[in-house]
Amino acid sequence: MNYLLINGSPRKGNTWMLVELIKNEIQAMSAEAVFDEIHLADLELPFCTGCSLCFRKGHEHCPHNKTMREVISKIDWSDGVIFATTTFNMQPAALTKNFIDHLCFMLHRPYFFTKKAIVISTVGGVGAKKAVQYTAGTLRGIGFNRCYEFPVVSYSYNAYEINEKTKNKCVKMAVKFHNDVASKEMHAPSLALLIPYNIFRGMSPAYAPGTEYESLDGIHWTEPVRAKKVYDPSIPVPLYKKPFGGLFYAIGKMASKYAAITYRK
Repeated sequence: MNYLLINGSPRKGNTWMLVELIKNEIQAMSAEAVFDEIHLADLELPFCTGCSLCFRKGHEHCPHNKTMREVISKIDWSDGVIFATTTFNMQPAALTKNFIDHLCFMLHRPYFFTKKAIVISTVGGVGAKKAVQYTAGTLRGIGFNRCYEFPVVSYSYNAYEINEKTKNKCVKMAVKFHNDVASKEMHAPSLALLIPYNIFRGMSPAYAPGTEYESLDGIHWTEPVRAKKVYDPSIPVPLYKKPFGGLFYAIGKMASKYAAITYRK
């Protein structure tokens, strides 16, 4: 199994200690486990400019595509991602937020359907849960099949010592995560994920080639491989969830008649 460790903090502090603990546990369980690391601070990724080229034409047109392409390639290589971000003011660190901003086009066109992740965050006081939920929610939105959430109150800024309770939680999380990744089981999407997926699918014909405001969304969602599917074909969807997806497809299709996303040509 291939694991990618992403450090969304400006340094290797409290949160990274937990990442390394989980990594060590996985290594102890599987000698074949392979790890790679990305430290967002080392990428020197410029701030997202909001140019919308990734939405309209594709991420290869992003002015920062060279850097992002390397990261996306490493996520593609991985089976599981361990994402660490410290908590700043009850939200992820700026490095993490900027990285997420560069992936927001995937909320329109989800991609990482076969990947699984753990999102870890520590905080001296409060807010880690919100930071983790925000980050994990985005990963689910861009396709991640399963995201485990691991917020921890460290009660320390730079002298953190992991207590036995947290160590035990790390061990349990490592076992649960590795077993899930190794099983290669693909979990069915939640109803909450089927809503945006099918709304975008329903609205996409309004942006198909030849329309006034054609975009990559229009091409992506009208391709035969996904045009008539309530979720990506690589992921099983229970029969009872399919009508739910179909309902929101119809809502998206209706909404496209009354609202259009424009852009300067």
